[in-house]
Amino acid sequence: MRLDTSMTQRLEQKMILAPRMIQSMEILQLPIMALQERVEQELQENPVLEQRENGDDEEATDEEAEAPAPAAEENPIDDPERVLDFDGDEKDFDRLLAINEDWSDHFNEEHRPSSNRIDEAMDKKHDAMVNMASRPESLQDYLIDQLGFLNTTERELQILQALVAHIDERGYLATPLDDVARTLEPPLPELAEMEAALAHLQKLDPPGVGARDYKECLLLQLTPETPHREAVRALILNHLEDIQHNRLPVIQKKTGFDLEAIHAAIEVLKHHLNPKPGAQFATDNIPYVVPDIAVGKNEVGEYEVKLLDDWTPNIYISRRLIELYRDKSADAKTKEFLKRKIQSAQWLIEAIEQRRNTLGKVTRAIIQHQKAFLDKGPEFIEPLKMQQIADQVGVHVTTVSRAVDDKWVQTPRGIFPLKRFFGGGTHTASGEEVAWETIKQKLLDIIAHEDKSDPLSDEDLVKKLDESGYPIARRTITKYRKMLNISSSRQRKQWTE
Repeated sequence: MRLDTSMTQRLEQKMILAPRMIQSMEILQLPIMALQERVEQELQENPVLEQRENGDDEEATDEEAEAPAPAAEENPIDDPERVLDFDGDEKDFDRLLAINEDWSDHFNEEHRPSSNRIDEAMDKKHDAMVNMASRPESLQDYLIDQLGFLNTTERELQILQALVAHIDERGYLATPLDDVARTLEPPLPELAEMEAALAHLQKLDPPGVGARDYKECLLLQLTPETPHREAVRALILNHLEDIQHNRLPVIQKKTGFDLEAIHAAIEVLKHHLNPKPGAQFATDNIPYVVPDIAVGKNEVGEYEVKLLDDWTPNIYISRRLIELYRDKSADAKTKEFLKRKIQSAQWLIEAIEQRRNTLGKVTRAIIQHQKAFLDKGPEFIEPLKMQQIADQVGVHVTTVSRAVDDKWVQTPRGIFPLKRFFGGGTHTASGEEVAWETIKQKLLDIIAHEDKSDPLSDEDLVKKLDESGYPIARRTITKYRKMLNISSSRQRKQWTE
């Protein structure tokens, strides 16, 4: 085995992304709310960035006009790859704090926050706190309040409180009674004591609370006044799986009830009994969608695109810190620190502006292709690939992908994710290209008008679509039926006498 060293030359091509380019791609991919958070974070971390308040447009514009970028020989943007030697220790920050004192004469009165502006900001914060939603009552709180009305001993109350603490968000007691008993102080209660306490708990509101499984939860909700009580009880005890698979003749044969009674009992199960009694106390974390773009028609009936970025802080670079950076007598380390921060701020501002331009161009190109969607409805969506938009706008396809990622657009037909307008397609029998979304809408329409006593199988759906000019494979029909949450033909069948 030979070990030695040698020198060779090799020619190769590879792409190295500059930090500036990486930041631009990151900013482009951010949705509007994430961009707002990013800018607010930069405002806190970068001292050269300042925010233009509402009503201060003219003032800030004048400031920027009077504060040009550093001269060419001192411009921090000229050498973006340069690594700056800044320690960032406590002394550096002390030096920056001293800047405010040394340069206090550069502050005009109009740049200082007035007492009225401070009071206004405080009023806004106070109003926001007043209008904050209070913590909703939990299921445990609701049950504990009811325990006060029970005639129980101190020991029984202790056991009940332990049981309530183990009720989950559905309203079920998923923890075994033995395990709950071990959480209590000695002497540990007997199983009979735990069962008796659980029986008390299961009589509380909401009905079905404290159940240990699905069946027990439904049975606890039955009362003498429940319609078709015996049939409902029989279905709960023995035929829940048969109901799931729509095996009504099997239920009829085993129970002796006629189909009319079975249908009525199933309706009671669906609309009168709650399999998750605790769900009403759960706080719904519904995602709040904020559209990035609005599309609407103008006076002449053409669609216009508007970016909804009013929530994003309007930022600019501080004039006084630019002047300090250009001051030849300023401390060298301070100038190095400011150079890096000014460079970072300018990159951020340019990246945000580039995001606006790219997102606007991409959206306008999408709308040009999908006017039928906006005019007539989703079933008229056109097949569209991101490469088509990239070629039209003159950017790479990955740029289009980042531009539409997690972005929402507000249209006259509702709010949609931008990705909703993209999708492949197939060809009709006549050779016309049609989007898969159109196929899905046609599938929904066929199933909506089928005979429910003899629903169409997937093979039948293939034939129906073929008759309409859409030659689609059976596996594709099955795939889209499941995507649309449409049950199989057996489960869609409606049984009659």
